[in-house]
Amino acid sequence: DITEEKVRLASHLDFFIETLNQPVSTGKKLGFISQEMGREINTIGSKANDAEIQKFVVQMKEELEKIKEQVLNIV
Repeated sequence: DITEEKVRLASHLDFFIETLNQPVSTGKKLGFISQEMGREINTIGSKANDAEIQKFVVQMKEELEKIKEQVLNIV
């Protein structure tokens, strides 16, 4: 069951967007949030025994790497 990880991931995503919408967003804070998102994604991948979910996990990891690259550009 990956319900708990999905709930936490959604919470991290909301917090990430909330942080982006603040007048002053710090790259470090966004980096920490994206780290937490990665942990949840990895846990989903290790718990899920479903090929379709594994495909989504790979896609999420790919997108998260893009986010992390962009976060490095924020001071």
